[in-house]
Order: sequence, then structure tokens, then C-alpha cells
Amino acid sequence: MHRTLLGCAMLIGTLQVAGAATNNVKVVADEAHQRVDVTIDGKPFTSYVWPLTLKKPVLFPLVAADGVTVTRGYPLAPRDMERVDHPHHAGLWFNYGNANGFDFWNNSDAIKPEQRPKMGTIHHEKIVSSRSGAKGELVVDSVWETGAGQKILNQRTKYVFSQKGDTRTIDMTVTLTALDKVVFHDDKEGVLGIRVAHFLESPTEKGGTFADADGRQTKVEGNSAGATGIYRTSEGVEGDAVWSTRGRWCELTGHTSDGHTETIAIFDHKGNPGYPTYWHARGYGLFAANPLGRRIFDPKQPQFDYTVDKGKSTTFHYQVSISSHAVSPSEMNQAANAFDAMK
Repeated sequence: MHRTLLGCAMLIGTLQVAGAATNNVKVVADEAHQRVDVTIDGKPFTSYVWPLTLKKPVLFPLVAADGVTVTRGYPLAPRDMERVDHPHHAGLWFNYGNANGFDFWNNSDAIKPEQRPKMGTIHHEKIVSSRSGAKGELVVDSVWETGAGQKILNQRTKYVFSQKGDTRTIDMTVTLTALDKVVFHDDKEGVLGIRVAHFLESPTEKGGTFADADGRQTKVEGNSAGATGIYRTSEGVEGDAVWSTRGRWCELTGHTSDGHTETIAIFDHKGNPGYPTYWHARGYGLFAANPLGRRIFDPKQPQFDYTVDKGKSTTFHYQVSISSHAVSPSEMNQAANAFDAMK
């Protein structure tokens, strides 16, 4: 009898553990507050949000497994001692600086009224599906609308959220369907962007004035105290030299003042347009993969105007990982190989 009870208890315990293992990622929609919250084992990971104050939907914030927030708070939730430049840099986003001559990247409430007709907005349209489990899944639809009021692209985005050890992962698949012929003109502002927390900024960043493709200038103040971030790519390029180079992956590692080490990595998929991507990675905290800019990064390259004809689609696959430890190049290569094999 004792053995039978013990066996039953062990079976129940096994089922409980199995149940926990298959239900640790929760994806909960709250459309009334324009958000979908993602937690892992009850702890915050990120939220898909589409507030009226932004010109595109974003994932915000991004929180590592050890509870450290790795994205900047401004403009959605400003924090003391962080930069307040580039108000269009919020969390993690996907857009571009020149689609049919309209700028979807730089748009924000800070744009002057006379410049707004040149901008574009990505409107969240609906949540297609969501699923919780060992991996969480969210599928959403949005539409790209120009400053002239023309809708030019439908976007379907599938996010898959997971965690293994102390590494949290977002697999992101973006499919763009052209409602009219769309030309992504060669531009440095794109496409997958993350604005990181202050401790992940470069300690060598001196600040300065940065201009977009249309000459709009943004001043970035020097603020290196507490900044520890170091970029490194699959090609062995490190630090500030990463900007305008290409690679299949790029990682950014830094540590907090209380000793937490965090690594954000972006993996470019071999099937993506423009592979391997250029890295639009700045010391002041912009970490972006841009496969649609080419000559803008390397004047020796030919102009790259990526075109999607009306009714046609194009798809981008990215993986973003957040690890609460330093990640070696060999580990990064293994993860990149596994990601390439997934699609």
C-alpha cells in the first residue's frame, strides 16, 4: 500500500512538473489598455503595446531572466539618468526610414507639423491569435500608412517567446504584403531596432549630433558614467567599429552597477533579404539590424533599392536573445546555426 501511494504521489508530482514546464510562458491580451503582456514563470518578460503616443507597435520593455530591464525607459516610462534623445526609439520595433519616399523610422510626436506629411505610421489592426505554453506565441496584424494617407503594406508579425536556462528568446517573423508597389530605398534607418538601457551604452560614447537621411539633426549628450556595453559581431568586429559592418549576428554585453551581466544578441536569418545584414549599432544605445541599406553604409557598394511589387510578399526572420551572462562567439555561432535550421 505504501509503495502504491508513493508511486501515485511520484506520478502526480511528475505530472505537476510537466504541467508547469508546458505552461510557463503566458501571453495575456488586454486590448482595452492596448497591450499584450508576456510573462515567464510569473515574471515579466515583455509587452506588445500600441499606445497612441507612438507611431508603430513595439515590444516594451525587455526584461532579462534575472529581472534586469535591458531597454531604455524613455519615452514610454522615463528613468533618471538616461538619455532622452530620439523619441522614436522605444523598446524593440520593426520599420524603415524610406519606403516609397516616406519615413516610417523617425516618426514621433516630436516631428514638426510641416514635416509630418513626409512621415509614415504603422497602425496596429488586430490580434490574430495568442497562445501560452512551454513557448508563448502572438500573431498580430498592422498596416503601413504614408503621410499622404495611403496604405502601402500589410504586416503580419509572429512572435514566439521562450526561455532556456537564463536566456530568454524572441523569434520574430515579419511578412510584408504590398498593397501597391513599394520600394525600400537604400537608407540607414532600419529595420529591426532596440534602444538599450544606459548600462549597455558604450563607455567611449562622447555624444554629438546625428542626422537622418533628410538632414534632421538630433543632439546626443555625452554620458558615459556607468556605461559598459561592448558590441561584437560574427566577423570579430568589436566596439564602436561595428557600425556599418555586416555579420550574421551581433551581440551587446554589459554589466549593471550591482554586478549583473547581460547580453542582448540579434541573429539575422540566411533567408532574409540583404543577408548578411549591416549593423546600425550606435554607442549611445541604438542596436539595429538593417539589411535594406547598403550604399549608405559602404559607398563602394551599388545602390540597393529593395522592391516588393503590388500583391507580392516578403518575409524577414530574426531572433533576439537576452542572456544573463556573457556569451562566447562559439556559443553565438551555435545559436545562429540552430536559428538558420529552424526556418
